Amino acid sequence: MIGTIRKAWDIPELRRKIVFTLLILLIFRIGNAIAVPYIDRELLRDQMQAMGTTYFGLLNAMSGGAFQMATVFALSIQPYINSSIIIQLLTVAIPALERMSKDGGEEGRKKIQAITRYATIAIAVLQAVGYYFMMKRYGILQQEGIWPALVIIVTLIAGSSFVMWMGEQVNEFGIGNGISMILFAGILSRVPSMITGLWESVRYWFNIRSGDMTVESLQSAGYTSERAQQVMDSAIPPWGALLLVLGMLALIMFIVFINDAERRIPVQYAKRQVGRRMYGGQSSNLPMKVGMAGVLPIIFAQSIASLPITVWSFIGVPQQGTVWYSVYKAIDTQSVAYMIAYFIMIIGFSYFYATIQFNPVEIANNLKKQGGFIPGFRPGKPTIEFIKRVLNRITFFGAIYLGIVALCPLIVGKVVQNSSVSIGGTSVIIVVGVALETVKALESQMLMRQYKGFLG
Repeated sequence: MIGTIRKAWDIPELRRKIVFTLLILLIFRIGNAIAVPYIDRELLRDQMQAMGTTYFGLLNAMSGGAFQMATVFALSIQPYINSSIIIQLLTVAIPALERMSKDGGEEGRKKIQAITRYATIAIAVLQAVGYYFMMKRYGILQQEGIWPALVIIVTLIAGSSFVMWMGEQVNEFGIGNGISMILFAGILSRVPSMITGLWESVRYWFNIRSGDMTVESLQSAGYTSERAQQVMDSAIPPWGALLLVLGMLALIMFIVFINDAERRIPVQYAKRQVGRRMYGGQSSNLPMKVGMAGVLPIIFAQSIASLPITVWSFIGVPQQGTVWYSVYKAIDTQSVAYMIAYFIMIIGFSYFYATIQFNPVEIANNLKKQGGFIPGFRPGKPTIEFIKRVLNRITFFGAIYLGIVALCPLIVGKVVQNSSVSIGGTSVIIVVGVALETVKALESQMLMRQYKGFLG
């Protein structure tokens, strides 16, 4: 990876693209440090720590911590991601959008992109209004009224729209996918705080062992009894921290391996004569990636599975000792019931997204039109059935892989009593995937320029 970046830096055109991308990411990080007025950030941070395992924890991770700091880019790129997913699903469900996407060419692509932008603004409005009322519900606002509400909501909407624009500029003038690069920068910016948090947990363990830190000492320092117990439970021994680091490295290696894994179906093209020339006769393959759904099934599943506890967080956490508190703990994002539902939803969404992204009927028809066939299977229905069987097997393995990656941090977070670990799987998949895609984009552009120099 480092060698590829070094070679790309030596090419003036690629160097300009790399510098432009880094400049956009720098602007994104500066925006994450500009605070929105009328918000008490200390109270918001404490509240977000209590709600870290809800859907807001995912939003906070995707924004690089800007969500809990109430900055201009607090909504980050999340409205654009949601609108893109919704429009992509509607493209399959609505025939007019499907024709516009497939047969509209460049003009159709621009129209779909415009619809996605409008949907992004609509979702940003909903999220900004919900963000404001959440802070009002928990008394986080420094000043209430129409003017503070207008300033907060408009600032968040403008920040999200500007982030969307920056992502599109990276697509046109930079390297890699702009939205992915912004997500990459946001998640990677949390690495120092994660390291600091791990170090603090180890330090807590030493203080507890020496007797310098107890529940009583924390309560005398101003902690509530529940918060003091959480701090005591979050202590991690040094060997536990070492195991966490080794587990994260093993998870990264596993993701890299699966990211490149694919099932290649052999395809043979029949010979045909056109005039005096003979075409076809060569062999090829139809690649089917194991992780073709990417990280979307995890995002979908986490959003829906954590919806009840997120709504309950808006209403207010029940008092301890009540029946409703027992129900609340039973569906909490660290409960066994939540993990089972989460795992089942990941498998279901993996199959759902794979069937949308990879259509066996369309693939079989294209092979038939081009004179291609899969050895041992007749064109038409037998080929479609074979591709469906392979797709189901590949999707099942990919869904199990996503479930393992998503559940391992949840289980570790429950054991070490650290909720920030619970979204680690999603973050690692995004970071590793974007890094590999960016390197491949650099390699393809360098290869294209080598051919251009050879022909020129």
